[in-house]
Amino acid sequence: MTEDAAAAEAAQSDVLLRAHAVTKRFGGLVAVREADLVIPKGAIISLIGPNGAGKTTFFNIVAGILDPSSGEIFFRGRKMVARPVRAFLEPVFWFIPAIVVLVLGFSVGSALGAAAIELAVLFAVVSLVTTLLLAIIRPIWYVSLLTRLGIFRSARPNDMVEAGVGRTFQNIRLFQNMSALDNVLVGMHSRLKTNMIDAILSTPRRAREEATARAKARDLLKLVGLRGSDQVFARNLPYGDQRRLELARAIASDPQMLLLDEPTAGMNPSETSQMTKLIGRLRSELGLTILLIEHDMHVVMGISDRITVLDHGEQIAEGTPEEIRRNPKVIEAYLGAPAAS
Repeated sequence: MTEDAAAAEAAQSDVLLRAHAVTKRFGGLVAVREADLVIPKGAIISLIGPNGAGKTTFFNIVAGILDPSSGEIFFRGRKMVARPVRAFLEPVFWFIPAIVVLVLGFSVGSALGAAAIELAVLFAVVSLVTTLLLAIIRPIWYVSLLTRLGIFRSARPNDMVEAGVGRTFQNIRLFQNMSALDNVLVGMHSRLKTNMIDAILSTPRRAREEATARAKARDLLKLVGLRGSDQVFARNLPYGDQRRLELARAIASDPQMLLLDEPTAGMNPSETSQMTKLIGRLRSELGLTILLIEHDMHVVMGISDRITVLDHGEQIAEGTPEEIRRNPKVIEAYLGAPAAS
């Protein structure tokens, strides 16, 4: 599927994310084999399977942590994740404008003198710095230009966050020695507009944005059930509250889609019920699309619009909760093949 076709499909059918034939190999081990997944806007999709089925590997590919061995992932119609193509040529592209300026400068300088050469060197340095900044910021037009030149670099985690993907982890990854409020503020970093100059000079814009960010962070803590915990160190929060804090930090980046990796792991039944209701509220109140890995089948069957099942890296089933519940391949994957009579 071309990027233009994916963009047209996303616009017409409200598809937020499409994964096509995604495969990931680690040497001779195939962790994910040709997985396909379509996630409509506003849906809650669950990814399930036995331990070692490749679920977290697939998550890491979607989040930009791992490059796929083959296949591609489109987000909002834009190809974000795929095997890199001639990515080694991108640094060459950075130097081309500077080299062109230098060549022209020395050509003109031979006639106009040393001042023209010095000016050309200055412009070359400026053009090099500019291209390096573009490579860091990576605006869409810059990425599109590289694509037209046949250069593709698979998205990194920061690229996916900028695009609108938030994520929690199977093992909680909070800043344990920071307060709950500061953990949420870290999640907002990619959306803040103040720069280094604002910070050095303590400009009014910085003060306004910081005040707004803190108010929003407190609102998010309230949303996930952590009202009054903003100054508590993350390490001092109960386990269930740490799960909620990680969720608040993920929401703080203003994502359109959340990747939740076993959000109820280690929780008691009461905490699990509360987290399930919270996930439903994130969809209904914030309009978030959610891709969920979960081993608790009560949670999966109760909250999912559709379910995809992996087993040994292969996609063995996809459908509604009721269809998955009756699917013989899914039953066999979880319970084993029936004994021969």
